[in-house]
Amino acid sequence: MINEETQQLINKGEMLPLMEEFYTIQGEGFHTGKAAYFIRIGGCDVGCHWCDVKESWNADLHPPTLTDIIIDNAKKEANTVVITGGEPLMWSLDYITTKLQSNNLRTHIETSGAYPLSGIWNWICLSPKKTKLPLEGIYPEAHELKIIISNKHDFKFAEEQAAKVADTCELFLQPEWSKREKMTPSIVEYVMKNPQWKISLQTHKYLNIP
Repeated sequence: MINEETQQLINKGEMLPLMEEFYTIQGEGFHTGKAAYFIRIGGCDVGCHWCDVKESWNADLHPPTLTDIIIDNAKKEANTVVITGGEPLMWSLDYITTKLQSNNLRTHIETSGAYPLSGIWNWICLSPKKTKLPLEGIYPEAHELKIIISNKHDFKFAEEQAAKVADTCELFLQPEWSKREKMTPSIVEYVMKNPQWKISLQTHKYLNIP
């Protein structure tokens, strides 16, 4: 049971339910291949059936950690920090991103967009999910739109979502990992016919890195 003092720190973003943090190579999307420090925050109610980090869903399993400690760890390793989840926007991210940027670290986020946007960001990767759609306000802020493709109907969803983002937003289609052999040929064909889209692959899984 979280005490009142801890809850107040969580509400201010001065503590976060940290699941894991690690320095690795970005595996997906626009920044594939770049080194980054990943901060994975627990808590998510979006409920993707194919989620590969379902252990992140229950925030109670991940102890509240002082955000300053997380920031100090990141500063030792990287110049770019990716905040992910879970669904990181369930928590206030103003404090952590302000402190990271004051230490000359670039701040990136991957989010479903289902919660209000907080934080100061150099890069917002919006990955909408049908189970809990993004709030309208995040679409114009997204630098990257990444749609997971697990069946042919997801292409229609991708176009619906792309119609809501800015013209400058980078568009990516990514095969759901367990369906990659089935869906990748369809994605290749689709991108060749619709070259405004690019293909994202989970290269970290091919490389066997976090």
